[in-house]
This record gives sequence, C-alpha cells and structure tokens, in this order.
Amino acid sequence: MMLPLVLYDILSELPGNNWSSNPAKPRFVLSYKDLPFVTLWVEYSDIPIAMKAIGAKPNKRRDGSDVYTVPVLSDPNTGALITDSLEIASYLEKTYPEKPIFPNNSEPLIRAFDSTYGSLLRPAIKFIFARCTEILSPASAKFFIKARSIDTPLPWNAKHDEDWELLEKGYNTVYEWYQKTDGKWIMGHTVSYADIVVACELLWYKRVLREDQWVRISSWNGGKWAQVLADVEKECKLA
Repeated sequence: MMLPLVLYDILSELPGNNWSSNPAKPRFVLSYKDLPFVTLWVEYSDIPIAMKAIGAKPNKRRDGSDVYTVPVLSDPNTGALITDSLEIASYLEKTYPEKPIFPNNSEPLIRAFDSTYGSLLRPAIKFIFARCTEILSPASAKFFIKARSIDTPLPWNAKHDEDWELLEKGYNTVYEWYQKTDGKWIMGHTVSYADIVVACELLWYKRVLREDQWVRISSWNGGKWAQVLADVEKECKLA
C-alpha cells in the first residue's frame, strides 16, 4: 500500500494555515494526481532549523547564496527528499506520471513560463509582502522581513499605487498569453502545471490581501483571474 507523502508548508495565523504560493503548487499537484499526502506546518522563523534537521538541501537566492526554504516534499515510498516547488513538480511527474502536469513533453517550456511569470510580477509584490507580515506570528513576521528584504529591499509600502499599476500591467500581459490559446488553459484544452503556477499566485493574493484588494484583482480582464483560480481549484479537487 502506498504511504502518504509529506509536504512541508508554512504556518500562519489564517484559518486553515495555508497562504504561500510556493507550497500551494505541490499541494495542487498532489491533489490533481490523487496522491495521498499529509502536511506538516513549520513556523517561518523555524524553516532553517527544521529543514536542516530532516536533511533537506538549501535553495539558492538570486545572488547565489544558500537559503533554506519551504516547500519540501518527503516521499517515504522512494526515500526522496525534494526542495523547491518546481523540482517537486518535476519529481512527481517522473515518479507518478498518471494525470500529467507536463503534457506532451512540455516541461522545458513550462519551466521557462514559470520563470517569465515570476519575473513579470516580482517588481509589483512589495505591498503584498507587507501584508504577509500581518498574518504571521510576531517571530515569523520578523524573520520574514529579514529574509525577504535581502532580495526585495524595504520599505515595502512606499510606492503602493505604483505597485498596483505594475501588478495590473503584469496581468494584462498574462491575459494576452491566455487569449492566444483556443481553450481556457495556457495549453488550450489541456490543463498543465503552467495553470497551477498562475492559480497559486492568485491564491496567495486571495489569502493574504484584504477582501477589497482581492475583489480589485478579481475584476481585472473581465474577471479572468477569479475564474482561473476557481477552474484550477476545481480541476485539482480543492474547490
């Protein structure tokens, strides 16, 4: 009998705990592939200690330095221990190929999509980081600020209106990508990890931002983004 996989995710003070986009991605993939799993919640401030304790590999910051991150996936069926949401997705696809998330050998293209999507939105997320500090414990909020300000310098709320404009501009571009397909998914009529990447970023906004802020994002491009999130959640049986 298959043993449940173990997903390490980040604790918060929100109902249900989940909030971060990166751990959400493997959760969506595991659910989509109907794989049994359990979630172990880690305080943000405890991530380095906890991940070192289980033998997880550090990830890399953009400057090349090591950083311990979540998600990490432990698979007791194979002994694998994988760091990083994209590498977890790749592992799950190779190990459990039923219900593919990289259909038609699309993993190289979707890796490029993931990088481009992140680069497009990264300049706009400072005000979202500011909100993240409000849903974490005091110790984790302090650690979050210290860790995230290395790549995204403070202050995070200084250009609030400009960041909103950048975010909307970014999603106008992503909307154009979707408009070039003949279906509701990035790959047309076939759901893929690319759609999960988009949905999990949107889920982060929905969980962390105020309701009126999420409504604002939901209204862009004719309600496209609320619909993408709802469609992917339904496909992954997380609705």
